[in-house]
Amino acid sequence: MPDWSIDHISAVTLAVRDMAESVEFYERLGLQVVYGGPHAPFSTMHTGQSIINLRQAPEGSGNRWARVILRVQGVDALYQHLRAQGLQPSPPKNAAWGERYCEISDPDGDVISFAELLDAGQ
Repeated sequence: MPDWSIDHISAVTLAVRDMAESVEFYERLGLQVVYGGPHAPFSTMHTGQSIINLRQAPEGSGNRWARVILRVQGVDALYQHLRAQGLQPSPPKNAAWGERYCEISDPDGDVISFAELLDAGQ
C-alpha cells in the first residue's frame, strides 16, 4: 500500500485577461473571494465545496493555460513516487494559503498540482 493517496479534485485554476472583471463575474455567480481579489495576480473564489482559482494571464499568452489541483495525503511520498517513475515534478513546498504541494506539467503544458492541507499550527 503506498504512503500517499489522491482524494479528490480540490480546485480548477483558470487564466483570465482581466482579474477585476473576472472577480466581479464570479462574485455575481455567488462565489466569494477568500484569497487575492480584483487587483491581485491570483485569486481564490469559493462556494460550498467548490473552488475556482483565477490567474492573471501573461500579456499576449492567448489565454491558454489550465491547472487541475488534486487534494492528496502524503505529498512528500507522492513526490518521491513520481520521481521514481522518471517524472520531474517540482519539489514540495509550503504555500501561504495553507497547503503543501508539488506540481508537474502534462505534455500540453497544463499543470497538475498535488496539494495537501497543512495543519493550522504549521
